Amino acid sequence: MLIDSHQRIHTYLRISLTDNCNLRCFYCMPAEQYSFMPAAHLMQSTEILELAKIFVEQGVTKIRLTGGEPLIRKDVAEIIHLLSSLPVSLTLTTNGIRVHQFVDAFKAAGITSINVSLDTLQKNKFKQLTRRDEFERVKNNIDLLLQHNFKVKVNAVVVKGVNDDELLDFVQWTQHTPIDVRFIEFMPFEGNQWKSDKLVTYQQMLDTIASVYDIVPIQGDIHDTSKQFKVHNFVGTFAMITTMSAPFCEGCNRIRLTADGKMKNCLFGADETDLLTPLRNHQDVLPLIQRNILAKHKALGGQFSNQFNLIDANSLHNRSMIAIGG
Repeated sequence: MLIDSHQRIHTYLRISLTDNCNLRCFYCMPAEQYSFMPAAHLMQSTEILELAKIFVEQGVTKIRLTGGEPLIRKDVAEIIHLLSSLPVSLTLTTNGIRVHQFVDAFKAAGITSINVSLDTLQKNKFKQLTRRDEFERVKNNIDLLLQHNFKVKVNAVVVKGVNDDELLDFVQWTQHTPIDVRFIEFMPFEGNQWKSDKLVTYQQMLDTIASVYDIVPIQGDIHDTSKQFKVHNFVGTFAMITTMSAPFCEGCNRIRLTADGKMKNCLFGADETDLLTPLRNHQDVLPLIQRNILAKHKALGGQFSNQFNLIDANSLHNRSMIAIGG
């Protein structure tokens, strides 16, 4: 098992397939002229499988594919097929634009749950936030996943003055639609112009929703990254990912591999361990993985506390969200 110095057992691996994306969301990839990694720097499909096998042998039971946007990789169907041979729960996070092209591949791989990022239910605002006119495609593909009986979680990053006025609209969506809407607190990353006054906290969101709806809490477990709720008699649910105001580091079981094969033991951690280069040199990477896990900080990458009003985003050492893989 992969156990850190705080006795947390790590069973969940997130693999970024690319730092490229067909959207340009400001909180993730703020610059239009972003320099993507050269293809030779990316993990190849067989390398992804080889590294994943090592993690699975050490107790990983769940793998999530992320990006950038994972479905824009030309060999993504091959990667999904290869990873489906492992004894894990396989899933992915996508912006939804190309989902319709891969429904059969998802089914063949045994994928049953998919996360779709969607920060607004307004077509014009979607174009403004993403710099792309793809709202109808994303919405239709969410409906398509539901028609094929996938469990769908919709991820919405909430930013004050941007989309916090849509909280009730998202919750209303769950009345007749069996989705789980997850409101994500705005987090600081390189280049995303994070400021504490743009943060809408979990409690502020909950208060807004509770002022209109009769909400019921849903019991979670220690590894959950969200606090879950539903409106009485609604078929869907909603949740808040409370990274900034109520961190869930105590139960963290997550590890990340960036698209260029760097291991990160925390989303906010500055330290990375190169696994791809030694793998290509036929070296044993397991000791590197174990050392990386043991170096994991107790909370928030050791870079800040949950006193978010004191955070200086410019002093944080980390990649942009798109380069990490979420």
